[in-house]
Amino acid sequence: MSDTTRYARITRTVRRAATVGLLVGGGLLGVAASPSPSASPSGDPKAPTEAGTAFRTATPVKLGQEATAEASTGDYLYWVLPLDAGQRPTVQASVTLPAAAGRHASSTWQLDVYDGLRRRQPCTYGTQTGTAAKDAATVELSCTLRPVHSGADQWSNDPLPGAYYIRLTVTDLAPEDLGQPVRARLRAEAKDVGGAYAADNALAKPLVPGSGTASGIAPDGGWSGGWWSDRWLWTAAGGLLAALAGIGGYRLTRGAGRPGRGVPPTG
Repeated sequence: MSDTTRYARITRTVRRAATVGLLVGGGLLGVAASPSPSASPSGDPKAPTEAGTAFRTATPVKLGQEATAEASTGDYLYWVLPLDAGQRPTVQASVTLPAAAGRHASSTWQLDVYDGLRRRQPCTYGTQTGTAAKDAATVELSCTLRPVHSGADQWSNDPLPGAYYIRLTVTDLAPEDLGQPVRARLRAEAKDVGGAYAADNALAKPLVPGSGTASGIAPDGGWSGGWWSDRWLWTAAGGLLAALAGIGGYRLTRGAGRPGRGVPPTG
């Protein structure tokens, strides 16, 4: 076999190995990048039509549901929803204000989110506090939290899997406007950010209270458990590509081997 033929065969082998690696790796990464079903609207016709007035009486709501509540200006409105590891939640709220003719001044509204330990979680972006002018019909608020981690150090304030409480209230109001009727709408969505925020020290159980209205809440598909993440897919794809590259490199660099019979030794 000539050197040209041998080199062409080795080149074809390396190309086939690289093609297989890319196809397998692309398939694994495609599975890892698939969207989370939790980000889709639930379509549940039994959406909540009231809100709680404290943490213990918070009304449970699911991701994708639009919750509504009739209340009076000055009330504290509470909802609670389950969030799992790898989710980046966004909460949006809208308050329909009383008729402008009956109001005396502007009002300021605020949207707060607390985790299962009742620690207030900061918003990474969004309009958490909004001021409505005296003649405004509605005020819109939103809060996007940091991604939920599967585990965290005890000293950190990282969001962890479990129950998340949403509180909506007015923080600045003319005394004459206190008690006027308002209508609140709330909706929460979550984007799956994958295993980039997974941790080795995952919680044994999600932070869900043992009593109150939030007792026993869970995502529609159940809790993930914390040990699995798409990092396993990235690791498997990387290991497979490295193995195929090693085989191809060895075939390419091992040389012609021992000379055949009848070829006199050189030197």
